[in-house]
Amino acid sequence: MPVYEYLCDECGPFTDLRPMAECDDAQACPRCESAAPRVILTAPNFLCMPSERRKAIAVNETSRHAPKTLDQYKASHGPGCGCCSGKPARLTRKTKSGAKSFPTARPWMISH
Repeated sequence: MPVYEYLCDECGPFTDLRPMAECDDAQACPRCESAAPRVILTAPNFLCMPSERRKAIAVNETSRHAPKTLDQYKASHGPGCGCCSGKPARLTRKTKSGAKSFPTARPWMISH
């Protein structure tokens, strides 16, 4: 369950651990028992978070509906990538005897 911040008009800010389904509901102040609305007073503390987790959050926050530009797509692949080099991928190779071999196929498969 996440921790939410609330602001009581009389006592000031306080935090409470609540289910996500109740995130927008007002919470009773622990001192004066009056209803306090939820507020956002502090920014999330990303500096104390491990870098791998920060990167994962950044990836999850990216827009999935917007397509990548060509430069972004090419930057995500390494140099010599078969899909970006412009050269068609070779699915067959010739052996010394002239027979075709399929490097991506399983050795027990019979080709047609």
